[in-house]
Order: sequence, then structure tokens, then C-alpha cells
Amino acid sequence: MVTVASNRPLEIIVNTAMPILVVDDSRSMTRIMASLLQQIGFSDVDQVNDGASALQNLKGKRYGLVISDWEMQPMNGPELVHAVRDDAALAGIPVILVTTEGARDDGAWLSGADGFLPKPFTPAALREKIEEVLARSADEVKATG
Repeated sequence: MVTVASNRPLEIIVNTAMPILVVDDSRSMTRIMASLLQQIGFSDVDQVNDGASALQNLKGKRYGLVISDWEMQPMNGPELVHAVRDDAALAGIPVILVTTEGARDDGAWLSGADGFLPKPFTPAALREKIEEVLARSADEVKATG
């Protein structure tokens, strides 16, 4: 486990051993994202290239986070989020949507995603978004706990 300091008054502890699933219909983007995640300390990163494969992986392994491209075919990111949220066993997994489009955070929230990350982004921006989403997810678990 690694402690990552942020600009927030409290430090957020991020479990970098947590499994992460990266979903993008571009194989080069999944490799880049996996590499960035490894650069910021995550060691258990799986990659798939479509929404159906993502759902299959999610049912076979307990992931702590999904990072998915917004624009994919045949199932896009928001459709993947809806499928995850509609499955009681998967509904609590945080999902970050990544896009090159001019979409705003509002679109990610409306889709049911936990966060939104515009491309291009730096490893630091990726780490910040992961911290933000996981902190909010932990707070929600405590509130409903």
C-alpha cells in the first residue's frame, strides 16, 4: 500500500495492489494506459478492447476500479457503465470514463460514471482522478455502511 499526498488537507491511502481493468477499443491506448498506471505504482492492470470483454472480466475477477474509453464500438463507455450499474454484483465498482471529446463531467455523472478524465492527460492527472474517485467511493461506503 502506498500513501499518496494530495492538495487536500488529508492524505489519501491508495492500495496500489488493487486490480484495475482498462477498457479501450484501441489496443495502443490500453497499452499506454496500463503503462501510465504502472508508472504511478499500480501493478495489477488488465486490458480488454471492448465492453463485452470488460463485463466478462468483471464477472471473473474482483476489480477495484475500471477505466474505460467513452467512445468505443460496439458498446460505448456510458453503455458499459450502465451494464455495470445494472448488475448488483458489479454496481459498486468505481468507473472512470476517458475521452478526447469535449464532453464535460456532467456527461460522466449522467452516465453513472464516478469520474471523467479528458485526453490527453499526465500521469499526475490520472493519479489525482483515481484518488478523487476512490476517496469519494470510500466516503459513500462509510455513509451507507
